[in-house]
Amino acid sequence: MSMAYEEYMKQVVKPMREELVQANFKELLTPEEVEEFMNHVTGTTLVVVNSVCGCAAGLARPAAIRAIEESTVKPDHLVTVFAGQEREATAKMREYFSGYEPSSPSIALMQGKEVVHFIPREDIEDSEVENIIASLKGAFEKNCK
Repeated sequence: MSMAYEEYMKQVVKPMREELVQANFKELLTPEEVEEFMNHVTGTTLVVVNSVCGCAAGLARPAAIRAIEESTVKPDHLVTVFAGQEREATAKMREYFSGYEPSSPSIALMQGKEVVHFIPREDIEDSEVENIIASLKGAFEKNCK
């Protein structure tokens, strides 16, 4: 890939990254960062596999952010990887999604290293944002302290 293309893509996805970062999600940019985080994580983690697609912009990111804002019980950690941008980091995170097909966008609630709730792309793109929020809030209530 040309440097010009890579720089262009960085600029295109910048607001998509910032939407989650401004909502206190930590970006994991390398496989080493994912592994370091997962090797030391305790409690619950909400993982958003971010994407440039419309269902990420109109549904996944807003639902994740609103679920956090509206919930009385919340995950201990908020992290994100960006599919199509940090491919290796995304692939490393997906190794922890045992039994789930790769999907972007997607949202996983994890207890330690175990997925306890997963919303794949097909359940995002065919849903209303309110339904995704309700699903996440229900998962928080069931799994977060």
